[in-house]
Amino acid sequence: MFAKYNFLFCKIIDFLYICSRLKDEEEGETSPFFFKGMIDREIVAHLAEEQLAFSDCYLVDVTIKPGNLIEVEIDHDKAVGIDNCVALSRYIEERLDRDVEDYALEVGSSGIGTPFKIVRQYRKNVGNEVEVLLNNGMKMSGVLQSADDAGISIALSVQVKPEGKKRKETIREVHSYPYENIKYAKNIIRFT
Repeated sequence: MFAKYNFLFCKIIDFLYICSRLKDEEEGETSPFFFKGMIDREIVAHLAEEQLAFSDCYLVDVTIKPGNLIEVEIDHDKAVGIDNCVALSRYIEERLDRDVEDYALEVGSSGIGTPFKIVRQYRKNVGNEVEVLLNNGMKMSGVLQSADDAGISIALSVQVKPEGKKRKETIREVHSYPYENIKYAKNIIRFT
């Protein structure tokens, strides 16, 4: 019974300490280490773009997760090499101060089956077979015909039964979708 109350008492003390530290922070005093803010995503994105300006790679995304885990995702119109990831990782690490803010940094390429995040990835995959899921739940696969700043066009194979014929025929229809209607699009990998 005593252990139960002791545990509860410790939790109340912890809560009161945290609340008092938050109040102190509002009044201008510094907060303890566990209340430090996360690293700013925009700073990391700027550093990445600064370094990538000298290569054929481009920035896809920067994610900052709890505990200051920084994930930087890059891509290339042909292929991302390990040297590209290492160079970018070193560049960012040289410019962020671990004494001010501790962090973990992961730099990698977009996976072959991961959804496209930026227009340049769509353009890179024109002519490839892709899977597209629309926001309304409709899923389709076809060949990505075009991609511009407004959206994509995808060629779909559709089975139709022409009038007066017994068998269905496969025809190709091209449909266009704006990016805001697309939940995700990604490459289809086929092993033949």
